[in-house]
Amino acid sequence: MANIVALSQVRYPRRCRPGDRVAVLSPSAALPAVYPHVHELGLRRLVDAFGLVPVEFPTTRQLGSSPAARAADIVAAFADPSIAAVMATIGGDDQIAVLRHLDAALIAANPKPFFGYSDNTNLLNYLVNLGMVAYHGGSTMVHLGRGGRLHDLTASSLRAALFQGGEHELRPPNTFSVNALPWDDPANLQREPPTQPASPWRWHGDGRVVEGRLWGGCLEILDWTLQVGRYVAPVEHHRSSVLFIETSEEMPTSAYVYRTLRNMGERGLLGVIDALLVGRPVSEAFGTTATAEQIAAAEDEQHAAVVRAVDEYHPGLPVVVGIDAGHTDPQLILPLGGLVRVDTRARRITVTY
Repeated sequence: MANIVALSQVRYPRRCRPGDRVAVLSPSAALPAVYPHVHELGLRRLVDAFGLVPVEFPTTRQLGSSPAARAADIVAAFADPSIAAVMATIGGDDQIAVLRHLDAALIAANPKPFFGYSDNTNLLNYLVNLGMVAYHGGSTMVHLGRGGRLHDLTASSLRAALFQGGEHELRPPNTFSVNALPWDDPANLQREPPTQPASPWRWHGDGRVVEGRLWGGCLEILDWTLQVGRYVAPVEHHRSSVLFIETSEEMPTSAYVYRTLRNMGERGLLGVIDALLVGRPVSEAFGTTATAEQIAAAEDEQHAAVVRAVDEYHPGLPVVVGIDAGHTDPQLILPLGGLVRVDTRARRITVTY
């Protein structure tokens, strides 16, 4: 990818206002075609809870649409002056094939807030490389379509990112949900997912206060992106930045987490960053129920893998493990390309939306 904008030059796009039209796209999997009741709940909440007007595009509900067709919808949404922001319905596993069909110049000339996570890590970092802050989180089917009600922490974080801007402190929840109730039963939309006590965020480092530009996303997708190479900025581009990683519902092993971070260390990436944020891992497969002991074990194993890699490639690096961002419920929104302050003395994380 040519002409990657320096992180220091990345700019915030205009924030939304109530009544704005927002494109709701499926840049990865078009699961609105499979679970329309979940999709439509998310759309209703965009209207009722946020006062926005959702606008679907041709491939939003088109299962199996080509990467070129999905790219055309992305470009059309950014080019349309009546669209104030773009939101992904959900993730998937092939968005890397969409990127080569995008019109980078047209998108860069029409910066807009984009919200998504998981496979949307591809598009998020693509947009950051073009010079605009992009928002990790906020896919409409998962968190806006949450059973029972919107989670308060998710709603307040998304509302601040959409409308308010400025600094927003990320706060840990008392409880969290591992997985949504099965979507194939529409009655589950009336039920809140079961919750578990949330373990505290785990802090490491030497008491520094770090402020830098944020980048990263789903670790598995970052791994794929690094393998492809063409959308990756040089190592020096990330100097003095803050890296965020989180793992998906595919529940990669702690060995995978360590090896991927090790490879990033060998590339030089872990050596140039000023802090590392790590999301709370998914600890149970869909359709199963994990015990409190199994959840704690999954968190402990991933924590140990992260600390091992950091100790080998950047000893003393400020690290916060287990934050509620990514494949989490609640889901805190992170501004990739935007500013984040990590205060290991006061144990506070503040992002700028």
